Amino acid sequence: MSSNQFSGTYSGATTFPIFMQRVYLWMTLGLGLTGLAAFATLLSPGFLQFLLKGGMWLFFIAELILVFWISANIQRLSMQAASILFLAFSALNGVSLSGIFLAYTASSIAMTFFIAAGTFAGVSIYGWVTKQDLTSVGSFCGMALWGLIIASIVNIFFQTPTFYWILSYAGVAVFIGLTAYDTQKLKMIHQNARAVPGQIAIFGALTLYLDFINMFLYLLRIFGRRNN
Repeated sequence: MSSNQFSGTYSGATTFPIFMQRVYLWMTLGLGLTGLAAFATLLSPGFLQFLLKGGMWLFFIAELILVFWISANIQRLSMQAASILFLAFSALNGVSLSGIFLAYTASSIAMTFFIAAGTFAGVSIYGWVTKQDLTSVGSFCGMALWGLIIASIVNIFFQTPTFYWILSYAGVAVFIGLTAYDTQKLKMIHQNARAVPGQIAIFGALTLYLDFINMFLYLLRIFGRRNN
């Protein structure tokens, strides 16, 4: 890895593949930190009990605040601050996701992760190379996401198995669409900017990280095997 891999500003002459390489690298670092945080949480029984007794909500709220704050202030953040906040969010998310190892078998989690990784890679490449404008896809998936959130909240009270499966497959479809759209959006940002700040690579990594994590979680609802 070169010393300027995470330099603060990328010249407009920087090719899009190099820019996306940095985006994917930051995303991979975030996913790795998420995994480490999840395993560390599992190795701390006292802390895990605190999470299961309601502490998880504190981390969930902290994540929401942090991700919205990063998104709103990304242009004003220094490269160092943006990278630290992104990695902090990734670690917090790892703590929140530690519970899936209690709910699902390790083998089904691993299998689903590779399914998600392959699906994400294929869809992101499509968003990268396609000439079709995916703006309408992004708009539709954005609206569908809000519908998905509302429907999921409603189903907490009704616990309808059929609705559960419909929401699971719909969630996968929504985040497949958002992955393609977000990749193309990053391409447009790169093409239309004379200089692309390093913070935008962090923002791109955060966006695709969220797409991947949510796609993985919905796929886990479909392919995951519950612990007995």
